Amino acid sequence: MSGFEYALQQTIYNQLAVAPPSGSPHSGDFQALHDIITGVYDNTPQEIDAGAASDFPYITIGDDTHNDWSTDTSLGDDATITIHCWSRYRGRAEVKEIQGYVYGILARAELSVSGFHFVTCEFLDSQSFVDTDGLTRHGVQTFRVILDESET
Repeated sequence: MSGFEYALQQTIYNQLAVAPPSGSPHSGDFQALHDIITGVYDNTPQEIDAGAASDFPYITIGDDTHNDWSTDTSLGDDATITIHCWSRYRGRAEVKEIQGYVYGILARAELSVSGFHFVTCEFLDSQSFVDTDGLTRHGVQTFRVILDESET
């Protein structure tokens, strides 16, 4: 691969964690999301792992897959990336609300991936369930992103 993995990870993190410019199409979803969550993480801090209710809800960027679709003349990547949200709210309402904002921020978004030409970001699926501890609500969403090398 040609750096697709790291560039995409950075872009998804920035899209979810860094405030967009005022008036951007996703600024409302971004603000509403950040009014609810405590943070966006690639690696969850240990104090949150311990499970203090005040640390919830939050988002983690999960696993990704990358499939090469390069040609003789260009490099391409068809990726899926998983977003997890975690809540201690009784019921699934908070998880589903967070998932709605994440959907609003990522689905069909025009992403800027450094060094690459962005083609599309599509929502694939979502699910929510009670985690094995019996307290934590867990939401999982998968998005598909297609990139190719920038023509420079």
